[in-house]
Amino acid sequence: MPEGDTVWQAARRLHDALAGQVLTRSDFRVPAYATVDLTGRTVLGTTPRGKHLLTRFDGGLTLHTHLRMEGAWKIYGNGGRWKGGPGHQIRAILGTADRTAVGYRLQVLEFLRTGEEEHAVGHLGPDLLGPDWNPGRALANLLADPARQLGEALLDQRNLAGIGNVYKSELCFLIGATPWLPVGALPADRAAKLPELAKRLLEVNRDRPVRRTTGLRDQDLFVYGRAFRPCLRCRTPIRVAEQGDGSRERPTYWCPACQTGPAPAPGPHRTPRSRPRTGN
Repeated sequence: MPEGDTVWQAARRLHDALAGQVLTRSDFRVPAYATVDLTGRTVLGTTPRGKHLLTRFDGGLTLHTHLRMEGAWKIYGNGGRWKGGPGHQIRAILGTADRTAVGYRLQVLEFLRTGEEEHAVGHLGPDLLGPDWNPGRALANLLADPARQLGEALLDQRNLAGIGNVYKSELCFLIGATPWLPVGALPADRAAKLPELAKRLLEVNRDRPVRRTTGLRDQDLFVYGRAFRPCLRCRTPIRVAEQGDGSRERPTYWCPACQTGPAPAPGPHRTPRSRPRTGN
């Protein structure tokens, strides 16, 4: 599940493989850009912005991609076998003399003038892993709608950029509040810690192959993906429910003993179809 840390990793892999290199192949398998050919252009680099990726080329052109839930950029040596999925899932190919980057299942793919990147990412709040990080602004954004549920506020990329469903659940556990608690009901001391806690979690995980929030060798996460298993702190069974308007599947995990605040009534329809992956 790509969140700010995994998107940062994807950007680094793309940058290391392509930056400073001349494209010898380009192929975009979406109708709007099927005729675009970047062969001969130099790749200037790739930078992350929240969950977005911006790959820049000479001539003032930027490729904007977003992984959403299932997207991925894979890097292969020329002549190597591509293993990211079936061919019909490929949306973009960027090749150089040494490496080929293949974009699978990219839900957003568009070209922008580099000077107009803000049209795609200007709505985002402070980036937890970016140079624009501002904890005061992030906190003010979160508190601007005090009646909003904490989990929903954390997921809103306009408040702060980089948090997804995993970090939402883990952050709420670490500050001892359920994701359904109104932001305005969060004690001031815990609210003040929230932005920097989020930043620390993403920073320590951006170089790790497996996301970890617990500091324990045998348990990576406190609550996410651990429905019905005992809480690592109090042994109470972890609960799971959907949060949001139902337009997306967002299983949300919490400990009813360690976290205070409202929670939805239990029900079989709130159990996720399968145990989510926690290490990507």
